[in-house]
Amino acid sequence: MQQQFPETPEPLSPSLKQRHLTMLGLGGVIGAGLFVGSGAGIALAGPGIVVSYLIAGALAMLIMRMLGEMSSAIPASGSFSVHAERAFGRWAGFTVGWLYWILLVVVLAVEATGAATIASGWLPGMPQWAWVLLFMVVFTAVNLATVKSFGEFEFWFAAIKVGAIVLFLVLGLLAVLGVLPDTSPVGMSHLTGDGGFLPQGWGGVLAGVLAVVFAFGGLEVVTIAAAESDDPARSVGRAVRSAVWRILLFYVGSMLVVVALLPWDSVRPGTSPYVAVLDRIGVPGAGQIMNVVVFVALLSALNANLYGASRMAFSLAERGEGPKALLAVSGAGVPRFAVIASVAFGFVSVGLNLLWPDTVFLYLLNAVGAVLLVVWSLIAASQLRLRRVLEREAPDRLKLRMWGFPWLTWAALAGMAAVLVLMLTDAAARVQVASCAVLTAVVLAVGLVRERRLRRAAPAVPAGE
Repeated sequence: MQQQFPETPEPLSPSLKQRHLTMLGLGGVIGAGLFVGSGAGIALAGPGIVVSYLIAGALAMLIMRMLGEMSSAIPASGSFSVHAERAFGRWAGFTVGWLYWILLVVVLAVEATGAATIASGWLPGMPQWAWVLLFMVVFTAVNLATVKSFGEFEFWFAAIKVGAIVLFLVLGLLAVLGVLPDTSPVGMSHLTGDGGFLPQGWGGVLAGVLAVVFAFGGLEVVTIAAAESDDPARSVGRAVRSAVWRILLFYVGSMLVVVALLPWDSVRPGTSPYVAVLDRIGVPGAGQIMNVVVFVALLSALNANLYGASRMAFSLAERGEGPKALLAVSGAGVPRFAVIASVAFGFVSVGLNLLWPDTVFLYLLNAVGAVLLVVWSLIAASQLRLRRVLEREAPDRLKLRMWGFPWLTWAALAGMAAVLVLMLTDAAARVQVASCAVLTAVVLAVGLVRERRLRRAAPAVPAGE
């Protein structure tokens, strides 16, 4: 009996190809958090940041494997929101879906503003707000056109980011070996010679985990996009398999190059260690090159987040957890009102960021700061429950299985609990936890009230039926 898992074909256009999903999975997490934000992690952990990235990357890999298992068995545009609903009830799907939507549309503002700041440096005659407006209009048009147009834009954006990382790794390795002109082999001098491999001890490594773990957010969008491919179950499995180990290679490999070539205490938070490495090995115009890469990374994230937000809103409406108006689909198979609603809130977020960056918008940003932990925790909890049901009712759907079930799922949950404890020990992160708890409690309360009302309104089922 497979009544728990009926076939639910999506009304959206199945236009995304395997190459789109693969690059979306690879490029989704390669952004400003890696190119610039990694400097803060190095300052906290020294060369031990490599271990921090290994720990955070392993946690992200486990989450993606769980999500891949469920998404290949139950492909849907709502992804983990649908899985949470199947596992725990409508309140869970409502809560995680709308929390994730709020996270994406708030982060849109950060990405649009960051890209506008870089563009204003190139053309100072154009005000920052005009750049923001331009970016939002362009990517709204891209997302309203066809699903394939989104896929193509994201494919080439991701290709630029992946190409930049690969080139950085090649140049860095040649510099480490002393093959490049005016370089000599560096050996272990920076890895162990500036206070040792763990100059700040294991406490620094744990602080580094807290600084870098959220940079892995964004991988989830590939499982949302898989529902719009011609073979969702197969496509998401292949995308997840190819993405997780390559991302670990990019993150851990590039960090290893950075700390091998630079004294860790020369890296400053807020500055790009990648620029420092390129300067060291004599690449001309390193700062401007990295500005271009970060600019592309921000626009790519803006594009992907607008897509993910619109599909999550559409899925919620499809399940009766959002306004029915969001269900309107264009002739090209695009949920046009879901796109417009998501970008509209994105415009509001941008306005708050431009007008009150240190008050209203800062509160919004703090409120969504830990939402990724809520999402990841519900993914793990859903997988624990749905795996048993799938094994019993639809074992043929388990084409991609979680490693070491259930022990590694429990290990991932323990890892996220540890990250939460780390956040509570940090003053700035504590504010994020408190703000996120308030936001989560509000959304959860609405979800529980809605579910209770729906149950009361549902007709009673006669005994024996």
